[in-house]
Amino acid sequence: MNQPLAYVHPQAKVARNVVIEPFVTIHNNVEIGEGTWIGSNVTIMEGARIGRNCKIFPGAVISAIPQDLKYAGEETTVEIGDNTTIREFVTINRGTKANYKTVVGNNCLLMAYVHIAHDCVVGHNCILANAATLAGHINIQDYAIIGGLSAVHQFVNIGQHVMISGGSLVRKDVPPYTKAARDPLSFVGINSIGLRRRGFSPEKINEIQEIYRIIFLKDLNTSRAISLIETEMPATPERDEIISFITNSSRGVMKGYSFKEK
Repeated sequence: MNQPLAYVHPQAKVARNVVIEPFVTIHNNVEIGEGTWIGSNVTIMEGARIGRNCKIFPGAVISAIPQDLKYAGEETTVEIGDNTTIREFVTINRGTKANYKTVVGNNCLLMAYVHIAHDCVVGHNCILANAATLAGHINIQDYAIIGGLSAVHQFVNIGQHVMISGGSLVRKDVPPYTKAARDPLSFVGINSIGLRRRGFSPEKINEIQEIYRIIFLKDLNTSRAISLIETEMPATPERDEIISFITNSSRGVMKGYSFKEK
């Protein structure tokens, strides 16, 4: 850790085996866990809480103040879990008084130039590809993949095991287990390959597929589709999660797939 060309504030709590490369700046009120590597020219500002065995590549800026004019200097944090990789020039802003923290989970990969704004929560095992951009107050559940150059509107919720196509404009909530693409963003199937890789059985994948056929492909309004699912399909954790996600969506969910010409 004794890198003479880096600046580490004397009050920062840095584990003994953290590797700090030249020209790193680590401010006060920072905590960094064991085994983490911090590449050259990284800036870690007040309020950062970084877990074990993370890798932070050159040029990243962690825990800068929010880009929010309502921020009034309140003490807030960025919390990053274990085994997360943060590539070049990623920016993660700390929270505001809305939630007081911005969170990134364990085992995530944030590719180069990703931006995560204030009060976002990114779950475990998520991938945000190059230059994906999150506005404030976004919630992304576990195992979601956001394609490169995508822009996500503030307050959007993205369910677990979702895959969103590169270059997407995500203005509505994206329910769990789905794939989303096109413009405007639409349902294009379930993430069956990802689900198989994560141990979902063929029967469970078929169940999820049938639920989304009712929601998106039968030309029903949302309340009628949900009522039909509750009546005709037995309760399972996946069924109930999908129903809960959609019924609790404040922004509304993405469009269903349509073969109609615009």
